Amino acid sequence: MYREPSERGFTLNIIHPVFTLLKGIIVGGTMLVPGVSGGSMAMILGIYDKLISSVSSFMKNKKENFIFLLTFSIGGAAGMLLFANPLLNLIEKYPMPMLYFFIGAVAGGFPLIFKQAEIRKFSLRIPLYMSLGLFIVLLISMLPNGTFQAITNENKVNSIFLVVAGLIAAAALVLPGISVSYLLLLMGLYDAAMRAIASLYLPFLIPLGTGLILGIILVTKLLEQAMTKHPQPTYLIIFGFVLGSIAQIFPGIPEGFECVLCIATLTAGFFIIRLLSGINGMTSLNHDLS
Repeated sequence: MYREPSERGFTLNIIHPVFTLLKGIIVGGTMLVPGVSGGSMAMILGIYDKLISSVSSFMKNKKENFIFLLTFSIGGAAGMLLFANPLLNLIEKYPMPMLYFFIGAVAGGFPLIFKQAEIRKFSLRIPLYMSLGLFIVLLISMLPNGTFQAITNENKVNSIFLVVAGLIAAAALVLPGISVSYLLLLMGLYDAAMRAIASLYLPFLIPLGTGLILGIILVTKLLEQAMTKHPQPTYLIIFGFVLGSIAQIFPGIPEGFECVLCIATLTAGFFIIRLLSGINGMTSLNHDLS
């Protein structure tokens, strides 16, 4: 049945924030799971580009970007509060099936990333860019915890170093496949950061947060330019980052009945993400037509 454009537009205005909230919940609920990158989850859910452009070009459309980022942030906070601990408990009880579920979810986002890379024909540059992204993530994951511990002092951490640490952590927060908590471990700041958050120790949190905010703005601006001017190499390198995140959480080959269970969870994760991507594509198309 035909609907008036105003009614159709009203319906879409409701649908889009709901999907933004839902995707925020998924990203927030999974980003605290060891080895799962919030950036990777945002990428495979098809919301990554919008997040980058909303932050880097915030002033161009302040009202729309503010509403979008607020809706996503509310969803992310709700996801962390509601699902992070249950997911961690499920991973402790059923480690292999749950990790295969996440691998399936990541694989479900591959077609979207390839579509954004605008690949029209095969060339040697395609595996080269993908390998570069994969190599960067694997190189970071091979560094031992506390690699930079020598330049920190547990009792007194220099404020300038905390700002720099915030800048580095921002890159991990924005780029898919790289864990923020792991980078903090490399810098010898994970335990101190957790204690500072628990006790709201502002002399530690303010410089770290300052570097984090500055880093997010800087990295998102660079990423938006790269995605606009050089979409293929940028998305293929990001695809390598996402592949690296799979390598980090791969739990090995299951045996016996657990093999059947892992295949089931892998398939479920894949099709859930494909379903979400399909619904999102339909709403986006309808929005453009309206």
